[in-house]
Amino acid sequence: MNAPADSADVRRRNLALVLRYLDAHGPCARTEVAVGTGLVHATVTALVAELIDRGLVREAGSVPSGGRGRPRRLLGLVPERVVVLAAQVSLESVHVMAADFQGKVLHRESAPHHAPYGDPRALAAVIGCVVRTAEAAVRDATPHAHLAQLAVAMAGPVVGPSQLVAAAIDFGWRSTDLRALVAAELPLLDCPVEVVNDANMAALAEYHALAAEGVRHPDTVAYIKADTGVGGGLLVNGRVHSGSHGMAGEIGHLPIALDGPECRCGARGCLATYIGPEPLLHAAGLDRVAETQGGEPALAELDRRLRAGDPVATAALGAAGDALGAAILGVSGVTDAGEIILGGYLATWAPWLRPGLEPRLAGRHTLAPDMQPLITFGVLGGEATLRGAFQTCRDALLDDPTRVPATPRATVAAPTP
Repeated sequence: MNAPADSADVRRRNLALVLRYLDAHGPCARTEVAVGTGLVHATVTALVAELIDRGLVREAGSVPSGGRGRPRRLLGLVPERVVVLAAQVSLESVHVMAADFQGKVLHRESAPHHAPYGDPRALAAVIGCVVRTAEAAVRDATPHAHLAQLAVAMAGPVVGPSQLVAAAIDFGWRSTDLRALVAAELPLLDCPVEVVNDANMAALAEYHALAAEGVRHPDTVAYIKADTGVGGGLLVNGRVHSGSHGMAGEIGHLPIALDGPECRCGARGCLATYIGPEPLLHAAGLDRVAETQGGEPALAELDRRLRAGDPVATAALGAAGDALGAAILGVSGVTDAGEIILGGYLATWAPWLRPGLEPRLAGRHTLAPDMQPLITFGVLGGEATLRGAFQTCRDALLDDPTRVPATPRATVAAPTP
């Protein structure tokens, strides 16, 4: 009774196997794909034919076989066939990026949202407006591309298949179906809408970016970032581990002081009350700049003062480093993470955090140096969340190429000679 479904699942997995091999090793010949995937040559030929019909793969020329046989016909991906939209919500703006299957950016835009505290509908309306502009630009540039997915990266735990934003504390939301609100703003958008946690996306992107630079990650990696707010993620064997309620890695609301400042989450002494943008700007004496110009210009001014050697700004970062060190001790004790990646302005301002961070970690390191996590710093800056959202959508398509419909081959551009 289950044979048809099982057969479809096997075919889908095999299509993914071939597509992933071509993604990693192409252009290459069918024979190489068969050897690399372990599939028989006839099966590879049939799978490749389907991938060509879907516009994901094309013939990419030929090379001599090295003997008396016919030249080997090479296969390669068609990057312009698929476009992914990724949106990131910060405290003051919505950022949108459209990229093709290999990550080439086709459109980028940012817009202030001025969303009232506690009103997700106003923010969804701005997301819808910016996404419509991005979609129109993509349709003009690549009219035959398949728009695969819109991923909206939001601060706060995102719960399971429902993708409810459980609590966006910096925005004044409780449980919110942001996906439904955004979809209602985009009734003509012909692709799925997904909501993802912004810190998890940034964690994934930084993990892969550092690996590309030669970093060998342990099996368990924790990520801590500060920008819109303070968040984090937990990666196990390169995959995001979100826990039972989407809360794994939500380090911003880890209490590090029993009698610390009150936090909007209802607790006291959370890490966010020490290293989040508002407390950090306050400690640096930049409240007035934040009130009159906004948080993002105020953070830019803090960066300028740090680089100019301003003692108040420097002291603020030193204190933030001390608080961050306390949180790292807690996270490493609970997760046994072999590496902690710091992202957002925690990476940008590493030189000013270290004087507070390193003494906080020194005692534990002296006691058990071989059991302490490696501290690394992200390299993507403000790009991390959008890049991670793109990568998540791309991985979903690599895992299931049948998401892309068949298309006449004439609509797929021929390779450039």
